[in-house]
Amino acid sequence: MRDQAESLRQKMLASRGALAKSIAVVSGKGGVGKSNFSTNFAYALIAQDKKVVIVDMDIGMGNIHILLGYTPTHSLMDYLVGTKGIESIINKTDEGLDFISGGSGLEQIMEWSEATFERLTYVFEHLQRNYDFVLFDMGAGATAQAIELIMAIDEVIVISTTEPTSITDAYSMMKFIVMRDPDTSLYLVGNRIPKKKNGNEAVLRLQFAMRKFLGKETTILGCLPEDDVVQKAVIQQKPYFLAYPNAPISKKIVTMTEMFTTFQSKEVQNSSSFIKRLKSIFLRGRE
Repeated sequence: MRDQAESLRQKMLASRGALAKSIAVVSGKGGVGKSNFSTNFAYALIAQDKKVVIVDMDIGMGNIHILLGYTPTHSLMDYLVGTKGIESIINKTDEGLDFISGGSGLEQIMEWSEATFERLTYVFEHLQRNYDFVLFDMGAGATAQAIELIMAIDEVIVISTTEPTSITDAYSMMKFIVMRDPDTSLYLVGNRIPKKKNGNEAVLRLQFAMRKFLGKETTILGCLPEDDVVQKAVIQQKPYFLAYPNAPISKKIVTMTEMFTTFQSKEVQNSSSFIKRLKSIFLRGRE
């Protein structure tokens, strides 16, 4: 019976055409501006007429709602335990971005019952059917639980500053991912680059190290400069892309987003594999 239900579900997904591309935004350490990138990148995608949802997976320290100026009433965990429906946990902003708060308990994903995991895959399938991009704003660092989810996601964007510790941690994060799956698509973004410093050096070093030591090619999306409007926008609880559209950093993230979507348009969409990979990881973790 379960195999028949799974077969029917896959046929329904296939009948709806192209599914959302899943993207994990990650960093090797905290404090590099990962969540700020996620929110502004999302709005830059929306400016291209894309439908976007962010899933805040930074368990215990999620701040997407703070950056957006919203207070979510319910979280993904509320749906998973059966107290709320899918639509109740999707928060909608006035500017067209939807987001979901993770909530506590997601860190024990491999310890869940099969029924709870089925609810997780169902909500992710719902997002894939109704959006163009699903952004997972991951917690900083390479925890075992985070890596399990990242392994299932289509694309990974790695955020790093020019600080040596940030670069080292970003490399370690990518190495851990590539050792698990050499075919993972990796994109590099330099963030908070001082005005008098060439930020390309940091991401170029990361790209070179990945190629030399791991034989892995990565794609550099670019670098975002240190800009006073970022802090102003955080205080206003409004993404700088919306609050200061003419600022250099806002223009730069537009360029990055255009580059990213250009890469996507050249690829064959196969996002249904996201759910398949997630289920495979879950089942393997229970063996």
